[in-house]
Amino acid sequence: MRVGAIIVSLVIVAGAAALELVLSQELDFPTGIILGPVVLVALFIAIRIPLARYNARGYQISRDRLRVVRGILFRGDTVVPFGRVQHIDVDQGPIERALDIATLTLHTAGSHNASVQLPGLGHALAVEMRETIRAHIKRETL
Repeated sequence: MRVGAIIVSLVIVAGAAALELVLSQELDFPTGIILGPVVLVALFIAIRIPLARYNARGYQISRDRLRVVRGILFRGDTVVPFGRVQHIDVDQGPIERALDIATLTLHTAGSHNASVQLPGLGHALAVEMRETIRAHIKRETL
C-alpha cells in the first residue's frame, strides 16, 4: 500500500518540479509557489492515505468462518464460511518477502466474490491461518 502511494507522490512532485522549472525560466516565476504546496500534498498521500487504508481493513476468524471488513469510503463486509472454501493460497512478492509479510487468499465456490484476500499478514500468521482453515475443511469432508 505504502509503496504505491510513494510512487504516486514522487510522480506528482516530479511533475510539479518540472512545471515550476519551466515557469521560472520562461516567465520569471518565483520558485516554491507550486512545489511547496505540492510537496505537502504528496506527503499527505504517502503517509496518511496508506494509514487510513490499513486502519480500514480487518478480519475476524471464528470456529467456522472468516469475516473480512475493508474500505474507506465504501465499506465491504464479507463472511466466508469455511465449508465453501475450495483452496487457500499464501503468496509473497519480492517486497513482501523482504518484509516477511504475505497475502492469504481464500478461493470459494461461486462466481461473485469467488476469492477473498487478506494482504499484509505476517508470513507465519498467514501459514497458520491457512493450516487452521485447511484442518477445518478436512473435518467437514470426512
